[in-house]
Amino acid sequence: MVLINAKGLEHSEINRLLRGAEGECTLVGCLGQRFIAAGMSGKSITVNGIPGNALGAYLNGAEITVNSNAQDAVGDTMNEGKIVVHGNIGDAAGYAMRGGRIYVKGNAGYRAGIHMKEYRDKKPALVIGGRTGSFLGEYQAGGLIIVLGLNEDGKDIVSNFPCTGMHGGKVYLRSDCRGIRFPHGVTVRSASEKDKAEIEEYVSEFCRLFGYSEAEVLDAPFTVAVPDSKNPYKQMYVAN
Repeated sequence: MVLINAKGLEHSEINRLLRGAEGECTLVGCLGQRFIAAGMSGKSITVNGIPGNALGAYLNGAEITVNSNAQDAVGDTMNEGKIVVHGNIGDAAGYAMRGGRIYVKGNAGYRAGIHMKEYRDKKPALVIGGRTGSFLGEYQAGGLIIVLGLNEDGKDIVSNFPCTGMHGGKVYLRSDCRGIRFPHGVTVRSASEKDKAEIEEYVSEFCRLFGYSEAEVLDAPFTVAVPDSKNPYKQMYVAN
């Protein structure tokens, strides 16, 4: 294992050290440096401390574990790999994510999963153990977003305007979603056993990572949201 002390280092120097290291890396003393592990592949990185914005941006196969919170834009435009956060995360997690997986034990801020997309065998997944802020899945074009609401703090599992502009993918919420308003153009229904089977693999890995009972997590009502149209803006370009 390679130990790298990030205290006082800029992100460019941290990434240079990570790229040059052989074997698993542990980063200590991290305090808000942005772009850690950007674009990396073939690395296993543990972060002790709080990384700054765009952790794992453009990630291309590396695996990152954060033993605390993380800031905004975790996994921005990531292509492949895995990011595991043992705390909460900021806004815009998984922005334009097109592959790989992000697992978050705690809560997420606004616009989680915005512009997520998929192509052929590339199917990204964002799994959040707590709740999320407004605009969850905004403009989502593919992939899976799963929010489990395990923090039991009495607040809604998602805040305002979930799935706004959604035109692909699916959002799963471990809740009956009573009182939550969804926009026009999105079909919202109770998840069937077939629906739950689709997310079982992701929930199982989440529970293994964070020490939850898979049976207890899945033994709850889930709501699934899917778009009504793959081209919700067609009326903007086609004459009536």
